[in-house]
Amino acid sequence: MTRWIALSIALAACLAKREAPQSTPESEETGAAGALDMPQRQEAVKTGQLAMRTAEDKDQGIAVKSPAPALAAGDFVPKAKRVAGALAGPGAKAPEAATRSWFPETFLFEPLVVTDDRGAAVVPVRVPDRLTTWRVLALAHSRTGAQGGAVASFLGTLPTYVDPVVPPFLIQGDEVRVPIQVVNTTSAEVTGALEISATGATLRPAARAAGPLRVPAQGSALDHAALIADHAGRVTLRVALAGGDAVERSFEVRPAGRPVTQTRSGTLAAPRSFSIAGTPGADPATDRAHLLVFPGALALLRSELAATAGRGEPADNAYALLLAAQAPALLAALGDRPDTAALRELAIVAGQRAIRDARTLDVDRAALLAEPAALHAGNPVLARLGQRAAAHLARAQRPDGTFAGGTGWTLQRVLVATADATRAITAAQAAPGVQTAVADRQRAQQVQARAAGAFARTADQVSDAYTAAAILASGAVTGELAAALRKRVQGAIRTADDGAKYLDVADGVVRADGAVPSRVEATALAVLALETDPRASLADLGTTLLGSYSVARGWGDGRVNLVAMRAVLALFRDPVPSAVTVTLAMDGQPIVRGTLDGAKLRDVLALDGAAPGLAVAHRFTLTAEPAVPGLGFALELDSWLPWGKPASGAGLELVVPARIDATAGAPIPVALTAVAPSGVALHVHQALPAGVQVDAPSLEAQVAAGAIQRFTASDGALDLDVPPLAPGTTFALTYRAIATLAGTLHTGASWIEAGADRFDVPPATYVIK
Repeated sequence: MTRWIALSIALAACLAKREAPQSTPESEETGAAGALDMPQRQEAVKTGQLAMRTAEDKDQGIAVKSPAPALAAGDFVPKAKRVAGALAGPGAKAPEAATRSWFPETFLFEPLVVTDDRGAAVVPVRVPDRLTTWRVLALAHSRTGAQGGAVASFLGTLPTYVDPVVPPFLIQGDEVRVPIQVVNTTSAEVTGALEISATGATLRPAARAAGPLRVPAQGSALDHAALIADHAGRVTLRVALAGGDAVERSFEVRPAGRPVTQTRSGTLAAPRSFSIAGTPGADPATDRAHLLVFPGALALLRSELAATAGRGEPADNAYALLLAAQAPALLAALGDRPDTAALRELAIVAGQRAIRDARTLDVDRAALLAEPAALHAGNPVLARLGQRAAAHLARAQRPDGTFAGGTGWTLQRVLVATADATRAITAAQAAPGVQTAVADRQRAQQVQARAAGAFARTADQVSDAYTAAAILASGAVTGELAAALRKRVQGAIRTADDGAKYLDVADGVVRADGAVPSRVEATALAVLALETDPRASLADLGTTLLGSYSVARGWGDGRVNLVAMRAVLALFRDPVPSAVTVTLAMDGQPIVRGTLDGAKLRDVLALDGAAPGLAVAHRFTLTAEPAVPGLGFALELDSWLPWGKPASGAGLELVVPARIDATAGAPIPVALTAVAPSGVALHVHQALPAGVQVDAPSLEAQVAAGAIQRFTASDGALDLDVPPLAPGTTFALTYRAIATLAGTLHTGASWIEAGADRFDVPPATYVIK
């Protein structure tokens, strides 16, 4: 009998363990080196999930079965073991090992692996160069629903290896001492010359005793190298133990100065051409163009599937429930594979929240939940919730065909609420898999007919394009009335400076919940309203949708996300061709070019190139061959200006220490002071140098005391959200930080924002002993 089992396999580094063996003797120096691993680990954790999705190279490596065997060090790297043995002998010279340079934190994620008739599967992988313990997690299920799992691990190590601890970034002008640890896991002393080289920076070897480096048996040795980041760009540090292990680590050197960024975004449905105003005084050596090209609908759908569970408002929950139901078919149509386990978990979480939200239904909440719940026809609880919400809406319709209404409601708001409720009932009855009774279908048709009558009677009073678009998107109007409403929508479409189009929102217009609709929500409704109009500039409207998306909140609140995702999927439902060549030209001269492989839609095409001369105006052209409406792009043009006197910030002022002297590993008190108008929420961004980590407990205490609302710490920055100040008060805060690198280090720019006003502070200097 054939045993069919589906496996989900993931491999990740066990970060709880130090990469150096536990037998390494602890000394003052080795302890410091271990502490310095923290920034590197935090950076790896943040980038690990991206590496997991983009690592497609499976042409070499070991075969991993489920459960995965633990690999002995000798079996894993026999060649390196011979090299280390040769080093231990007097006067011996062994060939140099291959340079290690690939360091993802998670390198394999296979959501579907089908076993053979014996229940076994082999997954070839390329194991990264990181020396650590790797964990293999395999989850399995059979066709009958049986489930199981296993966790195994294997060790990636070398008998003797080098481990330089590089910073996540440097600022131009920084001088830093880079720790280099050499670990010997063998039972014999290892002696060899440490060879250090760097490209992109000036290397000054740190002073130490002359002669070869001696690493005791089952021990380690620590050396340092001084790096001077004398210009911006990419630095690659290579460290090798003569005849033994060799490692390359890279990081960025950021320019020193005041950054100026100009952005453009949109779709590649046609060649895009736009002018960029010059930035007088920009340093041509730092002018760069950064271009990201991605499958618009697919990238946004995957991003929203990952982010939506973290939002908790009723509209967010309805949106998450809708995505969980529609994602399998949508992903397949766009050329991707759904993660069934993740979607099932999302459906459970969103379903539980939706049931909670539906305890007390009104028209507004029923309109949100009817379709998302009905789409889960296989879940009797959610299917029943969808039927209950649709029935509630049908009962709530007034004799004149409208919905909702109340004291203070305008006709415009009533019509939008009617359009939302009508569309929700129709969509719930038409959901795939729904067993709709004849009476339910007739009820939906009656609701739509009564709503159509209400729209026809009030058509002359529909003066704004947002309401016209909502009525069209409901599907309740046809013929001459629909044509008149489409004309009204077309007449309110405006063109932005970059060629993107959007629907203008007139004064006094509100949504069904009484909130003022955003430009992106109105534009999404326009897409749904004009979807069948061959004259509509849908791709240019899509440009606004793609350019308005953020990972944290999508396009806005849950209501905006519901309509915006429908619009994006309506616009960009076609798969990407097998190969698309993208070219960015400045004044007719190509500066970056690349090809997006339609077979690797998990990858984002990232292009980066020099664009010298941004101090003056230029004309840029972006083309895709062939043109693809479903491809989105985001272009950044970065320039750096010399720092001058900070400009006035409309009553804003931020004071940060211009220079801090400290000792590596010791707490540093950091004081901030700000002046701002009262009654306005503030955002403070303090730039930090490489290797300086904030002490979270000291900031959590400030949150508990009400001094700040929240904080976000990242490599090189601390962001604070500050509540509005009382009249006549200033903002003052002191927190602790810890420097993990020694040297003379600089920060980027700090600033304070209040609404649209901003005050910038020049970089500070940290001298760390």
